[in-house]
Amino acid sequence: MDNDPAQAGTGPFARLRHGFGIRPGESGAVVAGFLFFFCLFASYFMLRPVRETMGISGGVKNLQWLFTATFVVMLAAIPIYGACCAWLPRRRFVPWVYAFFVANLVGFALATRAAPDNVWLARVFYVWLSVFNLFVVSVAWSLMADAFRPEQARRLFAMLATGASAGGLAGPVMGGWLVVHIGLTGLMLLSAALLAATLPGAGWLFGWRSRAGAGVAVAGDSTASTGANTDPSHPVGGGLWAGLALVMRSRYLLGISLFVILLATASTFLYFEQARLVAEAFPERARQTQVFSALDAIVQALTIIIQLFFSGRIARRYGVSALLTAVPLAVVAGFLLLAMFPTFGVLAGVMILRRVGEYALLRPGREMLFTVVDPETKYKAKNVIDTAVYRAGDAVSAWVKTGIDAISGHAATVALAGAAMALLWAVLGWWLGRRHELQLMPSSSAAAGETPDTPASSATQPR
Repeated sequence: MDNDPAQAGTGPFARLRHGFGIRPGESGAVVAGFLFFFCLFASYFMLRPVRETMGISGGVKNLQWLFTATFVVMLAAIPIYGACCAWLPRRRFVPWVYAFFVANLVGFALATRAAPDNVWLARVFYVWLSVFNLFVVSVAWSLMADAFRPEQARRLFAMLATGASAGGLAGPVMGGWLVVHIGLTGLMLLSAALLAATLPGAGWLFGWRSRAGAGVAVAGDSTASTGANTDPSHPVGGGLWAGLALVMRSRYLLGISLFVILLATASTFLYFEQARLVAEAFPERARQTQVFSALDAIVQALTIIIQLFFSGRIARRYGVSALLTAVPLAVVAGFLLLAMFPTFGVLAGVMILRRVGEYALLRPGREMLFTVVDPETKYKAKNVIDTAVYRAGDAVSAWVKTGIDAISGHAATVALAGAAMALLWAVLGWWLGRRHELQLMPSSSAAAGETPDTPASSATQPR
């Protein structure tokens, strides 16, 4: 159990730790989580500008087909993921997922060296990277939700997310500088090495979990679950499609699913406009990659500042609802501005606003929602939402966007439709934050006559 921070000393490091909300016994976990996310996101963001360029090379008008292919592949992967999660202990399952993707990256590096200009290899890589990034990030946050208690998550998840932003900043900078020296093959091998560097961190966090994290019983913690599957050395069990079944049985999880779909819709509408405007303004592929790298670097730099000095304080003072509501409301304003001024400069500003808000506020807030559920929900239902549901939102919104373009032919129509959906997104964010708070205070919700339907323990889930 954590001690009072005031008893940890008065030195500069103790004051700094206290200022960031880190209590005695948690520093190692914060460092491990930070480095885990840094290596993971540096690995992905090093290749992200390459993916965007490959998407444009296949034709902006064909992007909806790549989005649809990504969703189909994601859907096919869900039962395989569910089987592995059901049979393997979590201590082994998480490292094996990352080792599998490391092997994939090595294979792509060799294939790209053999056929560097193959358009179908580029399309396959685009789809693979779109599947890869959601799976590895979802599993990473499942690990964090498994290792940290809800109270710890509220204080520390923003700090952990700073590691993701730092990696997201270092990745494109390293990629843009190194690609001219080591080529795309070398870049993929370096990305594989960074991804492999996450494996020791996963093992350390599972060990810390039993010493000072979610595996330690805390008096008054109503979210603590019981049963064999709370032990990381045991599989979470369940069937191949258990994650989907868990989502369908819970209003809370269905709400998170709709929240993710609306997030994906806003992102897709802006993404397609970005691809169109970048293709018009910067016809050369090298220049396009530079533009995408610059946008990524700006986003990650701003995100780090907000995560370090604002995200945790907002979460501690105003709760999860504030994290989940502020960004959608800002996106509403951004879409309305884009409707009036459909230029690349305005679009770039709105894209930066949306992505900074997602990484600095939405992502930590969204992951906090899963700290009050059982391990099967954390690893299975969460993965279904983060991957299949998200990519379904991508695919559907891509075709909706294509349909709106075909009917109206005016960018303002897409922007106004995006503003309306972002407003619904904000309302849903407030509702989810409220349900999360009720789950943490069962006595209050009972007194109010409300019954949280969050799956708090696998032992109580209907089979």
